[in-house]
Amino acid sequence: MRIPRIYTGQTLQVGASVELEAGASQHIARALRMTPGDPLVLFNGRGDEYRAELLTVGKKQVVAAVNERRERQNESTLSLHLGIAISRGDRMDWVVQKATELGVSALTPLFTERTEVKLAGERAEKKLHHWRQIAISACEQCGRNRLPEISGLMDLGSWLDGTEAERKFVLHHRAVASASGDADPASIALLVGPEGGLSQAEIETAERAGYQSLALGPRVLRTETAPLAAIAILQARWGDMGLL
Repeated sequence: MRIPRIYTGQTLQVGASVELEAGASQHIARALRMTPGDPLVLFNGRGDEYRAELLTVGKKQVVAAVNERRERQNESTLSLHLGIAISRGDRMDWVVQKATELGVSALTPLFTERTEVKLAGERAEKKLHHWRQIAISACEQCGRNRLPEISGLMDLGSWLDGTEAERKFVLHHRAVASASGDADPASIALLVGPEGGLSQAEIETAERAGYQSLALGPRVLRTETAPLAAIAILQARWGDMGLL
């Protein structure tokens, strides 16, 4: 039986017991129907994971004993920061989930000229919390022990001015260049537009900021497909993905 992996924001220490947060407790008690004595793995997003055992399982309280610390590094050798325009419906949820599984180290939701989603104030904070929870669930599933950083919503100009990486790429179907270069980068910034794509002015602004234009073959991919295909290609070329 697969041992569940559960995230907690608390400090974990061998020999201590920890009362899990409400969301994790409900998942353990109601969805997984676990009982005292069942094993689980805990991680807090700081790099390590811990073997644990459930002590109590109640409707409102779940407590686990932390038994063993394990060093298990599943992070990519490539630091990849995805800047992506906010898309409608559940497309953004899909990108956050799959980009986390593919190993991005950071993700920034962006406002661009053609971004149709309007977020501000409390609604924006709720969306950020929602996306961070999706990333946590993806880490629980895929075995990552470090959470990707999901930054606050940002306009494209701020992203271009403030993002640092050894290589920077802007993805759009009109590009003709290839990702050439002799040295293997340790960090990459990848910019992807919304459903209608980035405007020509935005592409040119990105290029002036040091971003190299790239396309993904002859077909025009949807906004939720393109970043994931690009991440997989970049991870296969310079990161830790490949056929075994």
